[in-house]
Amino acid sequence: MREELLRAEEVGDEAEVTADVSLRPRTLDEFVGQRELKAHLEIILEAARRRAQAVDHILLAGPPGLGKTSLASIVASEMGVTIHITSGPAIERAGDLAAMLSQLGEGDVLFIDEIHRLPRVVEEVLYPAMEDFQIDIVLGKGPAARSIRLDLPRFTLVGATTRTGSITGPLRDRFGLVARLDYYEPSELELIVTRAAGILGVQADTDGAREIARRARGTPRIANRLLRRVRDFAEVKGDGTVDLATAAAGLALFGVDERGLDKVDRSILSAICERFGGGPVGLSTLAISVGEQTETVEDVYEPFLIQGGLLMRTPRGRVATAAAFTHLGLTPPRQSPAEEPIPGLLG
Repeated sequence: MREELLRAEEVGDEAEVTADVSLRPRTLDEFVGQRELKAHLEIILEAARRRAQAVDHILLAGPPGLGKTSLASIVASEMGVTIHITSGPAIERAGDLAAMLSQLGEGDVLFIDEIHRLPRVVEEVLYPAMEDFQIDIVLGKGPAARSIRLDLPRFTLVGATTRTGSITGPLRDRFGLVARLDYYEPSELELIVTRAAGILGVQADTDGAREIARRARGTPRIANRLLRRVRDFAEVKGDGTVDLATAAAGLALFGVDERGLDKVDRSILSAICERFGGGPVGLSTLAISVGEQTETVEDVYEPFLIQGGLLMRTPRGRVATAAAFTHLGLTPPRQSPAEEPIPGLLG
């Protein structure tokens, strides 16, 4: 269930993905944010062009929506080669991987999303393909089975993962560049929103774009999604222009508050603060109280709440911070639940 939820968060519905494709940057110059990673890629790509070789294998890690797929497409575009896109769960057997690798051209990019979900037997077949650009194929079964080794064109594997810890050491060590994408600053998201507004033909002023960027959780995909929802609101309830007032009203209508929290975020904080006195409360109990799966709460909602200083994970359970009480309009307790002594321990 956890993996399906992460996949849903990463991909979204078909209409959203189709719209995202047109908004994706096509070159490094168009890509906003991730300055350190961009600097690394500029050097790697230029060096590969000068040597007329394929780019070294790249592993991109980070939360959903930060631009991993876009960067893979940019690598292919900058090198003038074709990109082949798949995902870890889609490659069920070693034969599936062999068929995919055999279709690659010289220098092509193979992008594997959710690479941490590759079956172990497939992963082991991938090792010689990454290192030696060769793949072993087993023909036949039983005593008559034999193995042949096929040569592959030199290609670039770009892997993407939301869970770096789930990548095995042997696979991770075979990537020439391992990079983590960070959440974006509001100023960077403002540039992304402004660019997307131009592509979508939306009249958005500086204040409107800044308001959308401020509530986008540091994530370009969310910023673009909020822009489209505010655009719809502006066309139906206004004159089509996205200014500060329209952006604030539209975001409020769609349940996104001043800090970028949605309905479920607030339900989680409300349950901890009002039903459980600020915590600590166990994950299972918390999930039941808000009607969500534990995997959803833990992997989709908690990271943003923790990074925003609204929630803490402790050995005894989840605890709401004073900032969470204040955000909900409640009075924080005199002593933080996280500071209360654990029964049975001295001190």
